[in-house]
Amino acid sequence: MAFAIPPSTFENGFKQPSTGRPWEFDHTQEGGFDDDDSLVYATPPSKEIVTSDMHNDLGVNVIRTWPTIYDGTNNPHGVPSWWAPSEQVDVLIVGAGPSGLAVAASLARQGVSFRIIDKSDGPLAAGRADGVQPRFLETIATLGLSTEIAEEGPLIERTAIYKDGEKLVFNRSHQSDSRYRGLHIITQGQVERIYIRDLARHKSIVERSTVLSEYTVRNESSNPYPIQATLKNEHTDKTQNVQAKFLVGSDGAASMIRKGLNIPFDGVSTGIYWGIMDCLYITDYPHAWVFGSVISSKHGGCVIIPREDGYIRLYTQLDLSMTGTLAASRQAKDPSFNEAGGKIDIHSITPEEILEQANRIFSPYKVEFGAPLSWFAIWKISERVARAYSSRDNRVHLVGDAAHVHSVMGAFGLNASIIDGANLAWKLGLAAKGKAKTDVLLPTYNSERRQHAVRIIEVSGTYLRFVCGSDLHVPDLRNVEALNEKAPNGVNGNGTNGTKDGDAVANGDGSNGNLTNGQGKNGESYKNGISDGDVASEKSKETDKQASLEFLANFFKSNGQFLLGLDCPYGSSVIRPDFAESAPRPLSVKPGVRAPNPRVCFSAGDTGYLYDKFKLGKAARFHIVVFGSSLTGQQMQNNLRSFADMLQAPTGFYRRFGGAEMFNIVLVTKLMPFELETLPPKAAELVDLLRSEAEVLFDDRPPDEDAHTTFGVNHAKGGVAVIRPDLWVGTTAFPDETDRIADYFAGFLV
Repeated sequence: MAFAIPPSTFENGFKQPSTGRPWEFDHTQEGGFDDDDSLVYATPPSKEIVTSDMHNDLGVNVIRTWPTIYDGTNNPHGVPSWWAPSEQVDVLIVGAGPSGLAVAASLARQGVSFRIIDKSDGPLAAGRADGVQPRFLETIATLGLSTEIAEEGPLIERTAIYKDGEKLVFNRSHQSDSRYRGLHIITQGQVERIYIRDLARHKSIVERSTVLSEYTVRNESSNPYPIQATLKNEHTDKTQNVQAKFLVGSDGAASMIRKGLNIPFDGVSTGIYWGIMDCLYITDYPHAWVFGSVISSKHGGCVIIPREDGYIRLYTQLDLSMTGTLAASRQAKDPSFNEAGGKIDIHSITPEEILEQANRIFSPYKVEFGAPLSWFAIWKISERVARAYSSRDNRVHLVGDAAHVHSVMGAFGLNASIIDGANLAWKLGLAAKGKAKTDVLLPTYNSERRQHAVRIIEVSGTYLRFVCGSDLHVPDLRNVEALNEKAPNGVNGNGTNGTKDGDAVANGDGSNGNLTNGQGKNGESYKNGISDGDVASEKSKETDKQASLEFLANFFKSNGQFLLGLDCPYGSSVIRPDFAESAPRPLSVKPGVRAPNPRVCFSAGDTGYLYDKFKLGKAARFHIVVFGSSLTGQQMQNNLRSFADMLQAPTGFYRRFGGAEMFNIVLVTKLMPFELETLPPKAAELVDLLRSEAEVLFDDRPPDEDAHTTFGVNHAKGGVAVIRPDLWVGTTAFPDETDRIADYFAGFLV
């Protein structure tokens, strides 16, 4: 929400503007008193928070917040009576940003005890992350939270890219096969509030104004809680000791937990700065409320993100060098500026100066403020990935910005953080309950999520350099062994790990690589608005335009689904075994990829998506999807009978590893719901056996879009997809290969 929710009324059946404070119950009105007035509902206190550190001439923006709902232990009425924190918990989470809250929400549903602390006094008021990908929404749909988030702001459906005042692209944004289609806009603060309300429903709150002052790990066989932590309230200075089985560091890019583990934060500080302003704008630019970029060869780039209620987030590239346009503008207004050194302190940059720079980039179009600023920030782009996401003993794990930071391009920060949390949480849940081999399962968190972050650096960094006209090298962070050889201790600053010497900022004045002013293209610098080369001819402009169009076409063709979170395969591991190339594949869908989510029929009166049957219950369950086609054919029936017998066998993987608490069995058939009751005797007996543990779904869509075709099922033999709790395909098998499925689970479960 960009501003405080205005008063409204629904007295006519739809929302209309109102006056006053209709959310406040007036106890003085007629009939407002009860015999015991203390029992009557009382509206909790609200407060208004200024959302931006800087303001324009149009005023100051505020939002309304509710401390008793959102501020956890800083509740002005005291902590809820139902909150009873223990000194011994399964997991201690340090940091209540989106990644830490995602871990907590998952653990709450799994029945895993935890405490979550944060140094801030309340959730984020405004700003920071601003969009969620379809994969984010698919993931939190297992928690029942996707609808609330998806409906908060606009869906990005169009993209416009202009360069030097001319249109390069205006087209449909990349969409996906996900039910959530594309990028949805919602601010990070709203996401945090949705998670906080969810935790309250599970009798959990965030311990606010609290830091982890110190901790040790005592790995003794007799000690089930090796994490010995001391928590400190920064307002009261009171401390308390907490013991935990695992520690999650979601404490941001400057993570003290990561530094305490001596894990290098490899990568570069780019020297590229953004001025970020959320506001209503008045402009003649024709696509102001369309997602996209505006690029100037001389002045850099802007990124436009349309937000709720007509607001826009405008990212504006800043040139902070002493010879740049911002410095020149200050010199013109204040002759003493150059005498004082001519260097710009980022804390002194004003909204008007950023708007002035935006107008240079937008030229010939004009942009003006149309309302008070909702958020303002100066952001320096760093591209870094932790060399390891977990401690060597797998007791401490990093998630979110503590593990990776990168460009805003692609909205990866928030999205990757939530997927970090989902990937880690189910593994921690099983390990904390003693249902998994800790030393086998938990290392897969590092191997899976780190490689995803490395690709984010590569993809978002490539697009960043296109928009900003930078030829700074994108850091190569894939090979950990090479990083260890080059910089065993890493670099935590303007380091050059993974890049050639000199690629990173050396002087801190905003220059990057061999770009004199953070401007230009392919090393060509600009002075006084004139290229070092000849003035560009119409022919060279056309050549540049064609080169830009070629870049965009290749970039989005290669990365379109990655930008939506769907193209994220995981490498070989104990939870994603390889197939022999010569072996027949049970399904065309590969292990290690996102599990497809086709539409299916649940009953004669209900349809939906396969994922609708994958809610996260009281345990991190695996979804065993059995494809039975029409249930006809001797081989199909024999294969399904083998699978049904396994479900009842005490030694089969189903009962051996926990039955319905651990596994969600789904049988997908090529039948209509009514046909299930009129099957031939042999098929009917088979279905009865399977239905004792499985839910039957009906794949009644046309063959070119049904679930069997989506997964690539052999209609003669059937197939099984083992789908992990985080909705990635673990492995696949034919239905009669129950020993193979058992071996898969035996590799990491106990």
